[in-house]
Amino acid sequence: MTRHYTTRDFFRQMPNALLKRYFEERGLFGELDFSAMKEGKPDALFDAWLSLPEDQRHTMDAELRDIFEMSCEKGFHAIVDETRWQWRREPEARDALIEKLSALPSHHHRAMVTYLDHGDFWRGATRFYHADSLSYWRKRKHMGHNPAAVDKASLDQLAAQIRTYFRTTEGRGNNCIVEAFRRDERDYFFAYPEDYSQQSIEWVDGEFDRRPHNPAFEVVFVYTQKDGTLDLNYRGTKKAVEPLQGMFATTILKLDELPPDPKDERVYDLNPLAQASFDFSFAVGSGIENVVVKKLRLSSRAHRGDRITLEADAAHDPNAVYALLEKVRPSLPLHTYNVTQVELTASVVTDPDKPARTVTIRITHPNSCSLKYDEMDLKLRQMLEASGIEPREADTDEASVTTTEA
Repeated sequence: MTRHYTTRDFFRQMPNALLKRYFEERGLFGELDFSAMKEGKPDALFDAWLSLPEDQRHTMDAELRDIFEMSCEKGFHAIVDETRWQWRREPEARDALIEKLSALPSHHHRAMVTYLDHGDFWRGATRFYHADSLSYWRKRKHMGHNPAAVDKASLDQLAAQIRTYFRTTEGRGNNCIVEAFRRDERDYFFAYPEDYSQQSIEWVDGEFDRRPHNPAFEVVFVYTQKDGTLDLNYRGTKKAVEPLQGMFATTILKLDELPPDPKDERVYDLNPLAQASFDFSFAVGSGIENVVVKKLRLSSRAHRGDRITLEADAAHDPNAVYALLEKVRPSLPLHTYNVTQVELTASVVTDPDKPARTVTIRITHPNSCSLKYDEMDLKLRQMLEASGIEPREADTDEASVTTTEA
């Protein structure tokens, strides 16, 4: 569910002592008695806020919105991941800080304390949180196992190639910057090429007008050296996907060229999901209670472009979509169709004190998946691999895997 930000609500949710620290560091509201304000009743602070010049409020509003976005479970996981990497050589201090933050009474506390006291973690944590919110990643295997180069020269080289590509093919991308971050066993690269100029309708110094600006668009790479995989998130034309993968291969992995991606090897094998007997496998302790198929898209092998989509309510009958499939089977030669898209619903326990969450997963042949890269979605990706939907590169320990009928 999308969380809505307002400044007044943010003040209500944030402890007065932390609000005082935030504004004191900016030389503001020294005359305001924060201790006299009742927690959750920041009327005096909000009145003082409204009296500030507009440009001053706008600058801080952007900071407060970032803190608000990180004031949630996913935000804290991102903070913990960045802390573990930044303080990897100081395990005692790292573990003590994570324990201290975990003991705070709310995610709003944790986000603000991190922002105020550990600014060196903030940038990477906000990037991870953003990446966790992205969907429809494109996976490419067989990228080799070279370590990712994160030196400035390599990042500049990747930025230059992205800039040149988009300037030549689309007439945008006059500037580009690439940032690199490490998260457990994954290397994240965030590229920000310059987009087309835009005009936005804005209020500027009390005047309503259109103002031109040059926004950036985004390309995110996630490389896992152990698995030799590259995940790409780019919300643009499909024809740019392989060139972007090639740029990463040559500049960051130092390969001579983009390794071949055999066309006869699918990343996601969806045809087994057409069988009602298909079993989903997931690790004990993953929090996954069950996974069911609610939607199947069948594409004809005989007539390109012919598709059939079957969707049923699986909430009360896990086999509802298969019952529907049996109804159409007599009138269709199903052996001439491939499953090219499935929609799954997974019931996942993320908090033992709360009901299980229902997560929708959409997988499209050959390599598109709606799962993100937060902690819960990584467990669901592992479930897909254990279930044989995403082929495994190496043997895994089957001892800790339990199988449940869909």
